[in-house]
Amino acid sequence: MNVTALPETARRVALLLRERGHEKPVVMLSQTGKTSAEAAAGLGCSVAQIAKSILFRRRHDDAPVLVVASGVNRVDEKKVAQHVGEIGRADAAFVREKTGYAIGGVCPIGHLTPPVTLIDSDLLQLDSLWAAAGHPHAVFNLSPQELIALTGAPVADVALRA
Repeated sequence: MNVTALPETARRVALLLRERGHEKPVVMLSQTGKTSAEAAAGLGCSVAQIAKSILFRRRHDDAPVLVVASGVNRVDEKKVAQHVGEIGRADAAFVREKTGYAIGGVCPIGHLTPPVTLIDSDLLQLDSLWAAAGHPHAVFNLSPQELIALTGAPVADVALRA
């Protein structure tokens, strides 16, 4: 797809990916990819392969905390807090202000305010991932190793286990 045909936030992500040497294109889904299940259905992949970006607010300094998690996992906020300090939920206004993206389209990179980031260790078990590209219909493909390289983030066990 021609980068200029993408919505503005997805175009910004596509250009940033290109600038960082990532050669796979941003793909526009015909259906929304707001949830991991919707994105997986549109891509024909497993829900686990969706690298969902979940933003929290660190309580002591209001810093954005980004957790990139497997689409099948719920994030264990206590585990995240052990790495970054106490966290709370981020509302839609906080997400847009800190990332520049709407909920459902938060990309792992290119945030207005660089977040403290953690990557779900379960993603490393997969060969191929799909992440939001700045818009609820936009995604891009990458490997777990590319996700680590693009974000510079540490890998951690952040999944809620029964």
